[in-house]
Amino acid sequence: MILISSVLLFGLLAAVLSMLGLTFWVRPKAALDRVAGALGTAEEVIGHPSLAFREILQKLGNVLPVSPKDSGLLQRRLLHAGLRQPRALKVLYGVKTALAVLLPLLTFIFVFGFSLGGENALAYVAASAGLGYLGPNEFLRHAAKRRQKRIRKGMANALDLLVVCVESGLGLDQAMMQVSKELQHAHPEITEEFAVVNLEMRAGKRRMDALRDLGTRTGVDEVKKLVAVLLQADRFGTSVANSLKNHSDYMRVQARQIAETKAAKIGVKLVFPIFFFILPSLFVVTVGPMIIRIYRELLPTMGGI
Repeated sequence: MILISSVLLFGLLAAVLSMLGLTFWVRPKAALDRVAGALGTAEEVIGHPSLAFREILQKLGNVLPVSPKDSGLLQRRLLHAGLRQPRALKVLYGVKTALAVLLPLLTFIFVFGFSLGGENALAYVAASAGLGYLGPNEFLRHAAKRRQKRIRKGMANALDLLVVCVESGLGLDQAMMQVSKELQHAHPEITEEFAVVNLEMRAGKRRMDALRDLGTRTGVDEVKKLVAVLLQADRFGTSVANSLKNHSDYMRVQARQIAETKAAKIGVKLVFPIFFFILPSLFVVTVGPMIIRIYRELLPTMGGI
């Protein structure tokens, strides 16, 4: 029984690792560019294994019933994480379905095959099913927050360069295009969003709608404030350069205030590390030799008396 369980566990682990390798080995766009450049035929590109694996996940996602409320929340998180493909939501549900099936199966083989868990074995299997189903949601939330943090970090430089471009005589569309070219290596997330705005306006979408979509896609307050400033400048006919310059000064003051707030909280946050980690070390270094000396010299003397 143990041998059979070990073989099944090895097979399942090999299958899971193979699927993860196909998922993270290459992204679809890079796969298309590389394979199309080497072969040059669309039929051979379509048969790439990573794309076939995504098709399987998409079919699994179609099987799972979807709540409109949950799907709307996950769709916004996918946009915040930079995943704008139409089938991204279905692939996410496919991943949730696959993990909700594979993780309990692996846990069942591991627990019952090696006689682990005891009375809590079924609870472990149920917990692994919940982890497999809810784990991708947490991973997506973390990826969205990480991307929003990078966008927030790059907004200051992007806004300063945007002000320079507008004041030098470029229009807003050309300035955003120039910013997306200049900062594509330093801040690829914000430049990608600016490039999407330019592509949408080239495709015929109104500037106001494209800017509103920019704030919705990112979900970052700083970007939404920039969009509001640009929309007000476009609506009331004020100077875009002056509006951007004033907004840049406001953002810089706000960033300084946030930094000062974080610096003021350092003293309070250091209380617990000092109390639990630094003070015990100081007691050992300062009081330790004295305690050893008392134990070696004073206690035998008192015992003799």
